[in-house]
Amino acid sequence: MSEDAYTVAGRNMPEISIVVGNIFAIWGIGAYIISDMASWTALIPMFIGGPIASMGLLAKLNPDQRKTYMHISAMFGLLCTLGGLRLPMILMADDSTNLLIASHAILLILGGLYTYFCVQSFIWARKQREAAEA
Repeated sequence: MSEDAYTVAGRNMPEISIVVGNIFAIWGIGAYIISDMASWTALIPMFIGGPIASMGLLAKLNPDQRKTYMHISAMFGLLCTLGGLRLPMILMADDSTNLLIASHAILLILGGLYTYFCVQSFIWARKQREAAEA
């Protein structure tokens, strides 16, 4: 990885992707266990986090394909955010559980932050490319 890569808290986006994806995956597995394995939907964060972490790892291992992998990862981050947008409906429902509220809050907040960082890194990369061409 080049030292002039876009970073957040000193970490580049593939590293952030691996961490964020693993957080989602661990939360999904934990939520499934906490729910007494009653619902497969508790695993949704894992199904979305797995590809985010995988794409981050592939981007780190294959710098030539980094752009492709990071765009795929950003798409999964956006899916997290969109899934989390159900949070207000869940908060207003009478039968909401703390686990359901927490899962949607994590999807919305962490997915939104991750998507924001992805977009910022894409903007940064484009500006760097344009500056190099000028």
